Amino acid sequence: MRSAWNNCAAQHFVLPSEAVATAKNNLDLNKNRERLVSAAPVEDDSSFELKLRPQRLAEFIGQKKVKENLAVAIEAARSRGEAMDHVLLYGPPGLGKTTLANIIANELGVHFQPTAAPLLQIKGDLTAIITNMQEKQVLFIDEIHRLQPVLEELLYSALEDYKLDIIIGQGPSARTHTLEVKPFTFVGATTRAGLISAPLRARFGIVLRLEFYTPEDLQVIVERSAEILGVEIDDAGAREIASRSRGTPRIANRLLRRVRDYAQVRGAGKIDEPTAKAALEMLEVDQYGFDEVDRRLLLTIIEKYQGGPVGVNTLAAVLAEEPDAIEEIYEPFLMQIGFLNRTPRGRVATQLAYEYFKITPSRRQSSLF
Repeated sequence: MRSAWNNCAAQHFVLPSEAVATAKNNLDLNKNRERLVSAAPVEDDSSFELKLRPQRLAEFIGQKKVKENLAVAIEAARSRGEAMDHVLLYGPPGLGKTTLANIIANELGVHFQPTAAPLLQIKGDLTAIITNMQEKQVLFIDEIHRLQPVLEELLYSALEDYKLDIIIGQGPSARTHTLEVKPFTFVGATTRAGLISAPLRARFGIVLRLEFYTPEDLQVIVERSAEILGVEIDDAGAREIASRSRGTPRIANRLLRRVRDYAQVRGAGKIDEPTAKAALEMLEVDQYGFDEVDRRLLLTIIEKYQGGPVGVNTLAAVLAEEPDAIEEIYEPFLMQIGFLNRTPRGRVATQLAYEYFKITPSRRQSSLF
C-alpha cells in the first residue's frame, strides 16, 4: 500500500524553497507588492534572501529568547536521537520564521521540506508529502492559518501518532487504511496565530513568538549583509538604514540594496551617513521608516474620521487595500511604535501621530488619547 502511495506521490510536485517563495508572492493578499517598506516578500527578494540567510543558530541575530528555546530543544532532540517536538513560529512578516525553520533542519542535520498552506488544495497533496518524508526530517508549512480544514484534520494523527488515515473507495464500500509515517518535526509559521484552531495549536510542543528587532540588532544585520554583498559601509551608514527599517530584517536588507545602488551611481561607492540619508530621502522613507502609504493611512484617520475610531473595512475601502493587508502588513508596526491604537470600536490615531504631522487635535480628539 505504501508503494502505491509513493507512486501517487510522484504525480504531485514538491516545491523547492525558491518555488515556494515565488508562489507565496503570487498568493500574497497585499496588492501593493512593490512597496519598499512592506514586510511582505516581493519578486526580487528571493534570490537575495537566500544569499543573506543565516544557516546556523549562532549566525542568527536577535530574537534571544526564541534562540535560547530552540537551542535547548535541538540539543535535547539530538542527544535522544529523536525527532524534535513540533514548533509553531508566529509574528509579523519578515522577521525570520522561514529562516529559523531552515536553521532547525540544519542544526538537526536532516532534510528540510518547505511548502505553503495555500498551495495544498487536496488531500493527495499533503498525503504525498507526508508519506515520502525521511526519518526525523523537518516539514515546514508557511501561512499555516490558511490550511484548509479537511487537510488540517488529516494532519492531527500524523503529528500526534505518526499515522495517516487514508479512506479508500467511496460509499458503502469505503474503508479506512492507516499508514505508518516516519517520525518528523513539523514547523508551522503564521502571521495570525489567533486564526489557528485549538486542536492544531495543541499539537505544537514549542510555541514561539518573534518580536520586532531593535535598531542595534538591525545594524548588525545590515553590516553582515553588506559584507556578504561586498558593499563598503560604515557604522553611521548602517545605523541610518537600520533606524528606518521598521524593526524588520527583510526591509533592512531591501533598503540596503537600494542605498547601495544610490552610492554606486551618485556617491563614491561607500555607504556613509550622508549617502544613506540622501538615498532614503529620495526613496521617501522617513526617519520612522514610514512611506507614502503609512502617511496616507494615518492622515485618513486624522482628517477624514477626526482621529477615529474607524473600522478596518472602512479604511480598506478608502485606501483601496485589502482589510487583511492593513491588519497584517501596515498596522503592526504603527501600533508597535505608538502611532495607532486598535479599540473595540475601530482604529484610533494617537497623540504621536498628530505630533508627526504637526496637527493640533481638537478637544474631542484629545479625550481619546
